Amino acid sequence: MTSFTISPQSPAPHALDNLLDICFGPGRRARTAERLREHNQPIAAYTHSAYASADASADTSYSAETLIGAISFWPLHIDEKAGLLLGPLAVHPDMQGQGLGLALMQAALDTIDTARFPIVLLVGDLPYYERAGFRLAPPTLALPGPVNPQRLLVRGDAALCDTLTGMVRPAPELC
Repeated sequence: MTSFTISPQSPAPHALDNLLDICFGPGRRARTAERLREHNQPIAAYTHSAYASADASADTSYSAETLIGAISFWPLHIDEKAGLLLGPLAVHPDMQGQGLGLALMQAALDTIDTARFPIVLLVGDLPYYERAGFRLAPPTLALPGPVNPQRLLVRGDAALCDTLTGMVRPAPELC
């Protein structure tokens, strides 16, 4: 098992693109969630990166500078409510199953100003993300493309989340 360090910083763009290509393949830009990232900017204060620990790099093929995980959040509007799109959450395939993704996600979620962004939305697998407080989003939400409603997840105050309705759209002005 490789140990890792989590840093509240944006990874180098080329390292992030490489990790995303490894994790999600060339079709990653065709996904509906990508429509919410187009013409938008991630919120740098919530972006986190993970690297192999210096002590672990002696036992693995990773150096302490090798990006092995990353998470970002993008501002959005749901009707008139401000929120965030979580994603992508990427963990190098060699590191999956070691708790890195959940640790990375929890570290990042803990930094969010919930008064400013009371809602976090994502497209993913409920059994994985419910460990971080996500649940199914109400069926009254619409995204700018097809999405399986069983994979549209939300995190936030239950009373607020239950009343969400309307089109989810990018909100670059909230960066």
